[in-house]
Formats: sequence, structure tokens, C-alpha cells
Amino acid sequence: MKNHPQIPPYTWKRSIGLGWEKPYTVRYPSNLDDGPFHGMPLGGFGAGCIGRSSRGDFNLWHIDGGEHIFKNVPACQFSIFTSGQAYALSTQPPEDNTLQTWQWYPQSPLPIDGEGLGDSAGTYHALYPRSWFVYENVFQPQLTCEQFSPIWANNYQETSYPIAVFLWTAHNPTNAPITISIMLTWENMTGWFTNAAKSPEVKIRDDGSPVYEYQPRWGESKDNYNWLAEDDKYLGCVLGRVTNSKTVQEGEGTWCIATAKNPQFELFYHSRFHTVGNGEEIWHSFSKDGSLANYIDETPADENTRLGAAVAVRFTLQPGETLEIPFVLSWDFPVTEFAEGVNYYRRYTDFFGCSGDNAWQIATHALKEYHNWRSQIQNWQSPILNREDLPDWLKMALFNELYDLTSGGTLWSAASEKDPFGQFAVLECLDYRWYESLDVRLYGSFGLLMLYPELEKAVIRAFARAIPQSDDTTRIIGYYLTIKTESPLAVRKVAGATPHDLGAPNEWVWEKTNYTAYQDCNLWKDLGCDFVLQVYRDFLFTDANDIQFLADCWDAIVQTLDYVKKFDLDGDGIPENSGAPDQTFDDWRLNGVSAYCGGLWLAALESAIAICDILTNHRGTENAESQKLIYQGWLQQAKPVYQEKLWNGKFYRLDSESGSDVVMADQLCGQFYTRLLGLPDIVPHEKIISALTTVYDACFLKFQDGRFGAANGVLPDGSPENPNSTHPQEVWTGINFGLAAFLVQMGMKNEAMNLTEVVVKQIYDNGLQFRTPEAITVAGTFRASTYLRAMAIWVIYLLIRNC
Repeated sequence: MKNHPQIPPYTWKRSIGLGWEKPYTVRYPSNLDDGPFHGMPLGGFGAGCIGRSSRGDFNLWHIDGGEHIFKNVPACQFSIFTSGQAYALSTQPPEDNTLQTWQWYPQSPLPIDGEGLGDSAGTYHALYPRSWFVYENVFQPQLTCEQFSPIWANNYQETSYPIAVFLWTAHNPTNAPITISIMLTWENMTGWFTNAAKSPEVKIRDDGSPVYEYQPRWGESKDNYNWLAEDDKYLGCVLGRVTNSKTVQEGEGTWCIATAKNPQFELFYHSRFHTVGNGEEIWHSFSKDGSLANYIDETPADENTRLGAAVAVRFTLQPGETLEIPFVLSWDFPVTEFAEGVNYYRRYTDFFGCSGDNAWQIATHALKEYHNWRSQIQNWQSPILNREDLPDWLKMALFNELYDLTSGGTLWSAASEKDPFGQFAVLECLDYRWYESLDVRLYGSFGLLMLYPELEKAVIRAFARAIPQSDDTTRIIGYYLTIKTESPLAVRKVAGATPHDLGAPNEWVWEKTNYTAYQDCNLWKDLGCDFVLQVYRDFLFTDANDIQFLADCWDAIVQTLDYVKKFDLDGDGIPENSGAPDQTFDDWRLNGVSAYCGGLWLAALESAIAICDILTNHRGTENAESQKLIYQGWLQQAKPVYQEKLWNGKFYRLDSESGSDVVMADQLCGQFYTRLLGLPDIVPHEKIISALTTVYDACFLKFQDGRFGAANGVLPDGSPENPNSTHPQEVWTGINFGLAAFLVQMGMKNEAMNLTEVVVKQIYDNGLQFRTPEAITVAGTFRASTYLRAMAIWVIYLLIRNC
């Protein structure tokens, strides 16, 4: 649209309020399915975040680290007055009959004389970390709201800020003056975002996953109050709570809504209105002339009251005139509590303090800096968006898949001497609520590595610290409950074993690891290899000069490779899979030497040998030279065994003992990694090409005629080996992106783009945007939304960039 701010042509977009005819739905009823109305999240990494959908409603609330609330809060909203009409800018009216006096924005498509389908009411665009609402065919002026948080690559300060900028642009296309008023209302939710159940019981869900109850203090607004904040440049309302705490607790702090003063603006405010009333105290004056009563009332709420505040900007545009109007929303909830009494300060407190009363300072800082922040985002994205060798859909998906770094239950702690950039973690997903699952991040961590390498290394250091630790607590294994078999008791963490994850929000993230009890991850054959590969990868792709990082991980590398080698029961050099699902495909039984785990073992040995070469003669790693000889011996023995036991003339068998004829999509993940890291191939080149071609043909083209993506494992004709199997017939988004990167690596870029485009369309055409799942099925269902592995799309770009 003319005269609107330049919106890149690579956004995901949807008409405002337009629903989905048949959005994909969750595969298992016990898993999370919020429906398709998800929009780009707002907020810095680890600061807590909010989300606003294409309906215009604010409906995602990840303010409490690691916890998920999806619920429309109608009082949190923008509203527009112009030409005698006023609308609150959500097409989703309250479902509880509150705010009845407010008029809600019409959803697309607009009716024509009450019949048929008319014009769109506007368009929502998203290209993380920026999104836009373009309002059309309802108001006389042209109105656009750009939303963003200060997130850009290699930035370890502003990227942590709890801030959302809403930059309005208003243009008058008529030949007469137009008066417009823009209002932001916000509910005081201070105190809501903490678990009232301080020691929730951990139970096993029907799908075998451990879960605990989250009881937010939703709607508990007693003692909340709002006040006006103002200086010579800015005006806003701060929303806080009367508290007697000597130190700030989780959930305590402040919100702030604010705008900038301008000679062309009239500013109005209303510091206290009832958000679950009819809204008349706000709407009466605003809908009449765009004003507010400039009412100040700092009376705290009683136990039956919920409060909101409002700020409005009124101005007049002359014919042809364009004006920019900034609003900001900030929040300051500095504490994340895991188990009761286990508290961490968030990263942004390194810059704004830990008191919880700095939302106004954060907001005014944003009003000073937002133009610079937007330029930083554009400067980061432009080199990628301007590449002519990348299709538009890939540019869109590359950036939008980074949403998970904001809304994936993200934690980012304050800096310390041990962790100068703080500690960092993202959930595996919202259904499997534990952090940084190492098998998943083998592909899923490339976005973090390429854009925030110091945070990536912080995660790997946390794993290195955890490997020597043990936890003798015993527990049952959830998988056996799903197959209705008595479960053995398993120790939580064995010393030397690489943990599956860095813990969960209800315990002690980074310190109490191996939270998942779906399988006994001490028996997994891929995790130790995954760790070694990611250590060497992170060293290489951060300029290959941080030798101390390798040294910090060295003892853990030695311990975990020794541990995995114990599973080589027949002494042939390759650890065997046990017949239980003992790797990332944790519903899929592998027996003997497997293509997947065996290849990762060979790749890990090659990586360990390369690390030994670097650390030889380094203080503290004097055993590197002797360890190199050990790893060389294991590798020399293992490589021919891998060929002899698995190669069938066209591809590598699933494993050596099950007799399966399945073509596994990720069979050569280890080979992909060796070439990525510049190491010698673990299998001959012609066999790589043969296996990869077979995978592309069977798992993608012949599986449902290539309409969904590559299945994890099917017979050479594309049919399932067992029609009742789960994981083999699922299309895993992250595995597909990893496979596409492998295709690029081996000179098959066209095939890679075909595969990737199909999977991207599966996500973005079926209501899965900003909650990308692990798995998609041919029945139009999904599993495990907001999944970490899907950020593997960044390794596709890495391979294209480096070609």
C-alpha cells in the first residue's frame, strides 16, 4: 500500500481475523493444541515474552520462565478513534461479556451489504523480530502498526530486554484534515506469573512424559495499583503492586505503557479502570472524540478487583501528511524461580538492576533508542534478504523460525564470573518441558550458533559440567507405561553419561539434569557422540580460536566417550543399540550396530581426534596425545565394521540385527557432520550419493507423493514397514531441514529446495506458524509444538552460504 512503511516482501502474512478452514490439530489429546491463532512473539530472550495473533489479540503469556499460558486478555489492546468511529483492534471480542461498551474490529473478509465476501480488513505480516498490522477498508486514514523487540545477531545486551515497541504510521490520503487518536490499554497483571504450587508433584502423562501442574495466580490482582509517570519527553502509566517483600520474588515487578511527547500530539491518560467491567469509563470519552479523562487514582485493588490503565495520543493530519507515533510496552520481573527457593536473576538485570521497579526506565530508554534498534535489525537481516539465490519462502522461514529463541520458554540468566554472558536455555518444546535436549539440538542449535555463539557455547559448557555428575534417584520409565509393560527402575543420572537435557523449570535448570523419564537416557547411544560433535562444531564455527572452550570440555569428552564405548559388547569397535528405543527416535527400536548411532560414533571419534591435535601440549589436557591413539584405534577398527554390517548395495540398513528393510531418512547424520566439520568421510563418496538418492526417492518422493516431506523411515517403495508404527511414518520438521542441508552439501540443491519448501508450506499453510511442531502426519495432525529442532533450517542457509 502506498505511503505505508516499507514492509519486506518476505513476510508470513494473513488477513486480519481470517480463520483457517482445516488447521492441523494435535495427534494426541493430552498434548498441547492452542489452535492456529499464533503470532510473532515480542520480548527479549529470557525476559519473558508476549504474543499477538493475526486477530490482533494479545494471547500468549510466557512471562514466567518455562511456563505457558495462552489466553486472550481483552483489556490489553490498541484502539483507534477517527472520523466519528472507534474500534478496539482485535477481531476477538471478550468471551466473558466484559468490556461490553467497546466496539471490536471487523474480521476479514468484510461483508458486502451484509452478504457475501468483501474486502480484507487489513493484513498481518511477520518477519521475526518485526511484525506489522496494516489496517485497510475500515478507517479513512491509512494506518500501520509495526511491532518489534531489539533483537539482532551477536548482541548480548538489548536482545535480553523486556520490551515491545509499537511504531504507528498514520497517513492522510484524502483532501481534508483527519483527526486520529490511538489508545493503548493494559491490564495490571503484576503478581500473576508465578506457580502457586511451589512443589508440584511430577506425574507421568498418558504419552509417557513427565509433567507437573502449573498454577499461575491468574487474575489475583489484590494490592495492584497504577500510577502516572512523566518527564519532559515521555508520558506513561506504570502498573505495579504494594509489597512488603525485602527482596523481590518471582512474579513481582512492574509493567509500563508509554509514549513520546510531540508538539503535534495531545496526550491523554486514565490510570485506573476496571478491566472486567463494561469498560465505559474508558470508552465513553474515547469513542466520542478520542480523548481520555486524564484521571489519576492510585488506590490499590481489593481482592475482587482487576485494574487497567490507558494512554492515548490524538493528532490531526493534513491532506497528504504522514506521521509516526511510538508506543512502548515494558515489563520488569527480574526473578525466575525454579524449585522453591531456587532463584535466578534474568540477563537484562545486568543493565537495569534487580529491584523490579524499573519498567518506566526501560520504557523511556526504548523511546530514545527504537530508531537505532530497528536499523540494527535491518542491517543484520539485509545481507540475507538481499540474496538472489534464496527463494522468498526460505527468507521468510529462516527468520520466523527464530521465534523459538524468544517464546520457547527461554531462560537467560544474569552474568557471573563463571558465565560472563550468563547461562542460556530453550525448552525442547512445550509438551516435553525440559531444556536443551542434546539430541534435538544436534540440528536445532544452528540458529543459536550462527547468531549468538557465546550463548551456544554457554549451553555446551553446562553439558560439560553435568557429564561427571551423578544422581542416584530411581524412577520408572514412561515408555513402558505406553506399551503396558512393567517398567524397570532406572537411576536418573550416571556419572560419565551425557545427560539428555539440562533440567526443567520446576527443579533446578543447569544443575539437576536428565529430567525426562520417557526413556532411560543413560542407555542412549547418541548423546555422548552428539556432545563431542557439538563441542568441535562450536569451536570451528566461532573462528576456531577459543582453545579454552575445548579445554573446558575436554575431561567431559574423555569421560563420555569412555562411557559410550562400554556399550560395545562384542568388541567390534561400535557400540550396539540394545533393542530398546535408545536414541533420539525414542519410539523406534534399533538392534545391534545401527546406521544412525554407528555413524554418529564414527563422526565423534574423528572429532575427538581433531580436538586432540589442538589440545596436545595445552596445559590441563596433557593426556590429549595418548587419548588420540586410543580414538584412532577405535576408529580404525570400527569403520570397516560399519560398512560390512550395514551397506546393502543401495543404502545403509537401519541396523545389523532387526532384519528391517526400512530406508531411514537420517541414516547418515554422522557422515553429514563429518563433512560439515571438514573431517574425513566415514563412508565412500559413491555410497553417500547412493544412500542419499535412495532416501530422497523413498522417504520423500514416494511417501504420499512428496506432499508432506520426508518420513523418518519407510520401505524403498515409500510404504510403511509397519502401518501401526509412530515415529517412522512421521515427518519431523527438523530432521527434514537437516536432510535438506545434507542434500545441499552433496550438490543436490534443487532437491534440497523442493523438500524444504514442502515442509515450510506444511508449517505456514496449516496454522502451525510460531508453534512449529516436531512431527507432522499425513492425517493433518501434529505432535510436540514449539519444537527446538526446527531451527535446523539455519544449517540449510549455512551450507548455501558456504557453497
